[in-house]
Amino acid sequence: MRLGRERKLKVRPALELYVFICLIMLSFVSILFSSRNALVDIKGIGLTMFLGIRSGIDEVASTVSRTILSIQELANLRREFLELTDRFARYEHLERSAAEIRQENNRLRELLGFSQDLRYQHIPARLIGRDPVNLFSAFVINRGTNDGVEANMPVIAYHGGVQGLVGRVIHTGMFESLVMPLYDFSSFVSSRLSESRYDGIVEGRGIPEIPLLMRFISKRAREEINIGDMVISSGTGGIIPAGINIGRVIGINYQEDELSMEVEIETTIDFSRLEYMFVIISTEEDND
Repeated sequence: MRLGRERKLKVRPALELYVFICLIMLSFVSILFSSRNALVDIKGIGLTMFLGIRSGIDEVASTVSRTILSIQELANLRREFLELTDRFARYEHLERSAAEIRQENNRLRELLGFSQDLRYQHIPARLIGRDPVNLFSAFVINRGTNDGVEANMPVIAYHGGVQGLVGRVIHTGMFESLVMPLYDFSSFVSSRLSESRYDGIVEGRGIPEIPLLMRFISKRAREEINIGDMVISSGTGGIIPAGINIGRVIGINYQEDELSMEVEIETTIDFSRLEYMFVIISTEEDND
């Protein structure tokens, strides 16, 4: 009995303390909410917090929106740039094509005039390739036996307002032919100095960058040959007609102990730009 009574006495003060604390808190809350100024302050604090949160949300939303619009605008600008670049490339290609067509028309018009004035029967031809076995010398034209081309027919071209000898046909197919140019090691052409009228033999030296060599010229010609003199075909041999330009003298080689002299010749034809040419099918003049 005594033990139970002592326990009750210990619990009662704790309960009273708890009740006292609750009453104090309740009184504090009542006083706080009964004050008008305090209520206004709480509302102000809440409103300030709400406006701050809303402003932050608006700022984030605005930033995200501007970022998305910037990305879209950048994508649109990139697409427009690519379209303009592609359009410009097409226009540039068309401009180049138009310029090339004009140049081609001018060349063909010039060749047509030369063809009409050419006094020999001839077949127009175009260079279409190189001999795969002899890449740096013989080349292929788009005319053959089906067009009347035969071996040993001379081939000429028109460059810079003058005609010039290209070489001769050495092999024919039905639709294509192989032409050996002047600069080939196997090329020998009976030739003549147009001013002094001395004869000689023009031979090739392998590649177009090296001048041709006119040999077996009489030593008497040494005082009559000048740099720049034109060398033409002499017509002897019956293959190449007389009077076709071969090139101009750019060097004179003379030795006292030699029986003849020789000169170096720069070809009339620029073989690096050769495109169109004419195969002479008859060395007799066309009087029609």
